[in-house]
Amino acid sequence: KELAVLKKLNTPIKIQNFLDKTPINWEKRGDTHMSPRRALREKKAHCFEGALIAALALKIHGHKPLILHLASLPHDDDHIVTLFKQNGFWGAISKTNHSTLRFRDPIFKTTRELAVSYFHEYFDKKGKKTLVGYSRPINLMRFGHSWVTAEDDLWDMDDAIMASHHFPFVSKQNKKNV
Repeated sequence: KELAVLKKLNTPIKIQNFLDKTPINWEKRGDTHMSPRRALREKKAHCFEGALIAALALKIHGHKPLILHLASLPHDDDHIVTLFKQNGFWGAISKTNHSTLRFRDPIFKTTRELAVSYFHEYFDKKGKKTLVGYSRPINLMRFGHSWVTAEDDLWDMDDAIMASHHFPFVSKQNKKNV
């Protein structure tokens, strides 16, 4: 049943539109990191879960299932987007309540350029920038196939993503200017 839904999502914009219509997972019964199958069955997702759904939809249509982790200061929420490449340029699919953190057209030459496009959208109530780094593209196939249909939350996968190498957005010399 879930596969039939994903087969219809054969372009990045169709995937994004589907995620935009999917209700946010407010985690009212505790934190979750659901597999795509579970999130589709429960008809809700947050950014991690939406990224996995998008990555799986892209994989079904012959693309690598790539995600990018955006790391923030501890008092803010990190974000995860699904990467795609069209005609040599990077774009991103995103599940979020914040319109400024959503879809990115495939216009970026590098994943750094794409990641930087989210930088100014992350700030706290005092105006301080809170996005501090971004990961390399993470191919979800490194986790095998269990992430697709797991019934248990994917905390090990989340831990591995958080522990992956991240690049800082701002150099040490420029931190005082941001």
